[in-house]
Amino acid sequence: MYEKLPNLVIGFHGCSKDTYDAVITHHEDLKASNNSYDWLGNGIYFWENNLARAWDWARRKYNNEAAVLGAVIDLGYCLNLTDSNSGDILKHGYEILAALCDDSGIELPKNRDSKKTKDILLRDLDCAVIQTVQKTYSLEDGTVGFDSVRGVFTEGEAAFPGSAIQAKTHIQICICNPNCIKGYFEPRSKNMSYRLP
Repeated sequence: MYEKLPNLVIGFHGCSKDTYDAVITHHEDLKASNNSYDWLGNGIYFWENNLARAWDWARRKYNNEAAVLGAVIDLGYCLNLTDSNSGDILKHGYEILAALCDDSGIELPKNRDSKKTKDILLRDLDCAVIQTVQKTYSLEDGTVGFDSVRGVFTEGEAAFPGSAIQAKTHIQICICNPNCIKGYFEPRSKNMSYRLP
């Protein structure tokens, strides 16, 4: 009943300069990611209200060809992983996936850690469960059940010695229904003559 989040959010998408130009200048749509290891299933990814993380990610992936674009997003019918009710939905999706894998005689996907850090960056199991949830909740016309998926991820080193807070913790959004994206924009720099409201 409360899966429809009522507010618009700002998201930032790290990309190449070519992708940025295609979207901002030529009004093309971003393409959905369809990797087996996508953290929140298949869709278009944004860092929620986090321009710095989008730039960090883009620079690591694209070096001097990095760019970031902003988007105004209505999350619509959202699988909000910050809501405790999502646990039951995910558990049900896992049970369905496990039964399907067992019936087919194939191994259940596994999440994998990065060889460079202790963070789990390749989330094949999470992706497969969320894709199973999307199919389970899909509409009669085959449209995915949830317009978006939103999750908090703890990542990185401790923020300070002894802290349980990690320095790269962030909220990520996966847009499954591109109509949730109400518009794109070029992020602007702060006017140093004024305080931020």
